[in-house]
Amino acid sequence: MVKVKNLHKRFGNLHVLKGIDLAFESGKITAVVGPNGSGKTTLIKSILGLVKPDGGEIYVDETVLNGTYEYRKWIGYMPQIGHFPENLRVEEIILMIKDLRRASDEDIDQELVRLFGLEKEFDKPMRTLSGGTRQKVSAVLAFSFHPQILILDEPTAGLDPVSSRILKEKILQERNRGKTIILTSHIMSEVETLADRIVFLLEGEIYYDGSPTRLKEDVGEQDLERSIAKMMEEGVPA
Repeated sequence: MVKVKNLHKRFGNLHVLKGIDLAFESGKITAVVGPNGSGKTTLIKSILGLVKPDGGEIYVDETVLNGTYEYRKWIGYMPQIGHFPENLRVEEIILMIKDLRRASDEDIDQELVRLFGLEKEFDKPMRTLSGGTRQKVSAVLAFSFHPQILILDEPTAGLDPVSSRILKEKILQERNRGKTIILTSHIMSEVETLADRIVFLLEGEIYYDGSPTRLKEDVGEQDLERSIAKMMEEGVPA
């Protein structure tokens, strides 16, 4: 469980988060969506400890975060664009992270390595890889080391259809194992497939919080993309 209470963040005169209150439940996939500049990235970076909020509190399993970092070992984070040492080979990247986390070979998600066919890329330097293959490396690292919380930022960006399907099935499996999953995506069909709950941010505030099904019913549209567009045009459903 991850909770944020009355979270505020400013960058100069720009008020990016305006008193956000949210609880991300275990065994649920929560999609945080919204236009660019809505506060999604700042919210995620605050949970990860990469941004220090100006006010409010963040809890992980009822423990308030106050400059601590130990909780991060329970988080698997997949950024939209993974940045790696370009001269290292794929296998060296995985082994380096394993050593930094003082883990064993058994802690690496070998199933995802196999499903992605990543073994054949192990000897290649990161600088030679396509964007999709780099995304696969990010996914393997995020799902390794038995995380209880998964934060996935545009996880299928750059993946081919087969790899995208593999990753989405993996996400659903982890949800069914009781993991807390926070997802961001601009692909509304993906959100509709995966998310149990949608939190729509707009200008640093929660504009909608509920299930995709309820949102479609409330605004009277058949698909999620049209529903969100209509909601933004006409206002939050009653």
